[in-house]
Amino acid sequence: MRIAFTLIGGSDWTGGHNYLLNLLEVLIGYQAAELTPVLFVGEDLGTESPFKAIQGLEIVKTSYLNASRRKASLVQAMLWGRDACLQRLFKQHRIDLVFESAQFFGWRMETPAIAWIPDFQHKGLPHLFPLGAKWKRELGFRAQVAGGRTIMLSSEDARRACERYYSSTRGRTRTVHFAVPPGQLVSYADARATADSYDLPEHFIFLPNQFWRHKNHGLVLEALAILRGRGRQIVIAASGKQADPRDPAYFPSFQRELEKRDLQRSFRLLGLIPYPHLALLMRTCTAMLNPSLFEGWSTTVEEARAMGTPMVLSDLDVHREQMGKRAIYFERNSAQSLANALEQIQMFDPAQRELQTHAARDAALQRVEQFAQDFSNLAQDCLHKRA
Repeated sequence: MRIAFTLIGGSDWTGGHNYLLNLLEVLIGYQAAELTPVLFVGEDLGTESPFKAIQGLEIVKTSYLNASRRKASLVQAMLWGRDACLQRLFKQHRIDLVFESAQFFGWRMETPAIAWIPDFQHKGLPHLFPLGAKWKRELGFRAQVAGGRTIMLSSEDARRACERYYSSTRGRTRTVHFAVPPGQLVSYADARATADSYDLPEHFIFLPNQFWRHKNHGLVLEALAILRGRGRQIVIAASGKQADPRDPAYFPSFQRELEKRDLQRSFRLLGLIPYPHLALLMRTCTAMLNPSLFEGWSTTVEEARAMGTPMVLSDLDVHREQMGKRAIYFERNSAQSLANALEQIQMFDPAQRELQTHAARDAALQRVEQFAQDFSNLAQDCLHKRA
């Protein structure tokens, strides 16, 4: 089976980019006998793209997917039911199935499609979306639902939300929990050298989230202020893109609050760091923190899980679905609750972490294999229904 993929989202959403990168690597590594991923990209794809490093990935460059043409393609799909140019391209490359995300190829498209919807944040936190952005997202989802797509969700929490918001999807939703490989095992000493390069202390909490308002960084500042009042100093190292496309004023406002509270030594801004450094900081941090107000299935939680890194998580249903009892939870709107949770974290013990890491790696490999198998099963079912 040949499955067409296109790039997910734009440069603003690194989570979508990393999800696709991981999905393609996993499918090639575990399901090469059953399916062949084919990545269709614009001719404007940079030569440094990490997708080019995936061995065995077939990449098709076409002007039909250039950024300048995306709007025209969507208009054709909405008005005429399909983008005829892309349909011919899929046929030329013998595509059996299309994976559709953050894009709609039309309700008259000849090739069957799976639509991946990562989350329904615009429903859960509508006040964080400008009106135009909210309706653009909503109309895209409605088009996929009306187009009869099989809807793939990353969590049971998202699947229930999908069927609640769009009742006609009942019976054609499927949950495929994504998983990430544990990566190369790096010694603590080598990983610690990277932490040292960021001038991080021996004990620090890692917060690897983009600075979008729903990621709830402001609550962390309040919790740190509470802890300072208790005579406790905890260092939070925060990496991630420092811009919210929906609210450009958010990060500058956060910086002003950070300086006003005089917490620069406790809350370290690392900026957008090289992707390999994420794993190295997770390897050496005392715990990973995700204070988010909304998630579909957190990539950072999954990455930390694959390494056996202790976690402090907001009390989202999806976080509990993802980690069960293997995390410390706090009320996502309570700085007091977060401060209490941070005080529960035990200091870093390299020997104990070594044991946790090896056990976590074995479990992660099993989840990755299941992820690939579940996706393959869904693709096969989608084709059989169309036939």
